Amino acid sequence: MIKTEEDILNLIQSDEWMMKIIKAASALDLPDWWVCAGFVRSKVWDALHSYTTRTPLPDIDVIYYDRNDVSEEKEKQLERRLLQQYPQAPWSVKNQARMHVVNKVPPYKNSMEAMSKYPETATAIGVKLNGDNNLVLASPCGLQDLVNLTVKPTATFRTSPDLVTIYEKRLKEKNWQELWPNITVLHAEGVKS
Repeated sequence: MIKTEEDILNLIQSDEWMMKIIKAASALDLPDWWVCAGFVRSKVWDALHSYTTRTPLPDIDVIYYDRNDVSEEKEKQLERRLLQQYPQAPWSVKNQARMHVVNKVPPYKNSMEAMSKYPETATAIGVKLNGDNNLVLASPCGLQDLVNLTVKPTATFRTSPDLVTIYEKRLKEKNWQELWPNITVLHAEGVKS
């Protein structure tokens, strides 16, 4: 059973592939970096469904926060560096110091705040190696929804009709219940499916 931060960290630590991905991201030496979202969420949900084969990831999200260079080209350079190490991995590198412009919201203060504004609480999760080379977990919306297999919008995605529409569209496009049948999906209006 996976219930705690320690359980999740142990699960990731025991996955050789995940640790290689995390170490590759760490080697970029980026400020305020995390490997996040589906990378962690899918691993937890796979384990809670007793899957022995990894659910394919559409991307591996590496985020960081650097106000000194907010160019999209810098992100692409970083993706190319990661692709040199792991060309089969679907890398996506984004500087959270510029993503507020893309998302049309006020600037984020750091990567943790940016993560807290992801569409779903269970997706607002990240992992990295700290300065002592130990795994650290970030869960700005808590772990309860993730470990209880619940999909619901973050506070940000319950605040406006436009964001509610984006959340609902994601639910249809992602079709998570097809991949993980034991999850419970809460729509922005609070209706279960």
